[in-house]
Amino acid sequence: MKKTILITGGTGFIGNCFCKLLLKERPEWRVINVDVCTYAANPSTIKEELKNPNYKFYKTDIRDRGAIYKIFEDEKPSVVVNFAAESHVDRSILDPESFLTTNIIGTEVLMDACRKYGIERYHQVSTDEVYGDLPLDRPDLFFHEDTPLHTSSPYSTSKASADLLVLAYYRTYGLPVTISRCSNNYGPYQFPEKLIPLMIDKAKKDLPLPVYGEGLNVRDWLYVEDHCRGILAVIEKGRVGEVYNLGGHNERNNLYIVKRILAELGKPESLITHVADRHGHDQRYAIDPHKANVELGWDPVTTFEEGIKKTIKWYDENQWWLDECTSGDYMNWLNRNYKDRK
Repeated sequence: MKKTILITGGTGFIGNCFCKLLLKERPEWRVINVDVCTYAANPSTIKEELKNPNYKFYKTDIRDRGAIYKIFEDEKPSVVVNFAAESHVDRSILDPESFLTTNIIGTEVLMDACRKYGIERYHQVSTDEVYGDLPLDRPDLFFHEDTPLHTSSPYSTSKASADLLVLAYYRTYGLPVTISRCSNNYGPYQFPEKLIPLMIDKAKKDLPLPVYGEGLNVRDWLYVEDHCRGILAVIEKGRVGEVYNLGGHNERNNLYIVKRILAELGKPESLITHVADRHGHDQRYAIDPHKANVELGWDPVTTFEEGIKKTIKWYDENQWWLDECTSGDYMNWLNRNYKDRK
């Protein structure tokens, strides 16, 4: 019998990459994608997966208990991986409620389904943002799995709350869970509200590139396929009830990222426009992935220079995908978010 793995948010950036990885490297598994397909989910992203007999898609909201229970009844998944989340900090500042209901209540519904129908593993995909931030003048400091949670935004608070709920279900009900917390992902198919695809798209069109403040905020960048391989390692080798940090060893500040993109595309740095900083903007994220390396044998293999070149090349060759994304609600939000940041 084939193993059935249910992926929530599998039409989004990281979830879709994970689906692609499974279909390629675990062909004996059935992959069930459950995604409500918000503004950030381009249907074209999964057009190749839909041709695979081992892949099935449900357009369903994870907050819809009846619909989720029906999917569990019909598909009988043995593993559940929850990527589904509202994930953009700026949007969470403008509209906290949708982040709280999707990221917390949606997680509860999924775990209740897991308890009711039985699973081998429930895995929660989280973020390093639950740890808060680190000072720029202390490069020796890193996030560890036991670093206290100290959130800065409605988004990170909703993810930290979900993590605590997952661990509570492990302790109270014995649900077999794991959690992974990753650093900033980048790569193909990332919706262009995030830094790297947003800057690539604007640079290609010779439009101003809005950089918050001085652009000195530091992030640890992780190529998306490396992250997905880390998640697979946690599912297959990770200890139940444990948290694993997945980091990229690629710390760069935002201004460096923007200048690197401009250089790769042969565009002038005069396109950079500094705008008013984000409220509560975290200074630095840096993950220590030692535990994942020792226990799971996982380490990222893509250097930032390799990854950024591949990423820029993909967006340059797939402008049609960007064009499908950058319309309607997204453009309305983009104008609303940046128009007063002078």
